[in-house]
Amino acid sequence: MTVSEEQLLKEALDTLKQTGVRITPQRHAILEYLIRSMSHPTADEIYKALEGKFPNMSVATVYNNLRVFKEVGLVKELTYGDSSSRFDFVTSDHYHIICERCGKIVDFHYPGLDEVETLAAHVTGFKVSHHCMEVYGVCADCQHYRTH
Repeated sequence: MTVSEEQLLKEALDTLKQTGVRITPQRHAILEYLIRSMSHPTADEIYKALEGKFPNMSVATVYNNLRVFKEVGLVKELTYGDSSSRFDFVTSDHYHIICERCGKIVDFHYPGLDEVETLAAHVTGFKVSHHCMEVYGVCADCQHYRTH
């Protein structure tokens, strides 16, 4: 793990402790996997990656832990792209671009879009809580595969 990944893991574990969530070896491993993974994995992908290390762990255990992480604000559930929910460790605000062919989800940052909330609040009088945006297209791998 990089220093920044280790710091994210430490902060996540501290958040769990502060909210009274017991830190089990499985929870630790799932969090670490999410932090290291840039692929927005499904619960099944997380299970398959960790089943060698935790042979008694079930897919249900992974789902239950992801639900706990979601409740304390460490993880976001992404329900677009293909039909499986994907999970994203919450770092900073960012957006997703999704491949319409393979379902790959890639993060991108664009600070200017935060102004949308300010403008929306100003124009409508709403107290804005959050926003989300998805961008769709065809990833470079699928474009390359299609042309060869």
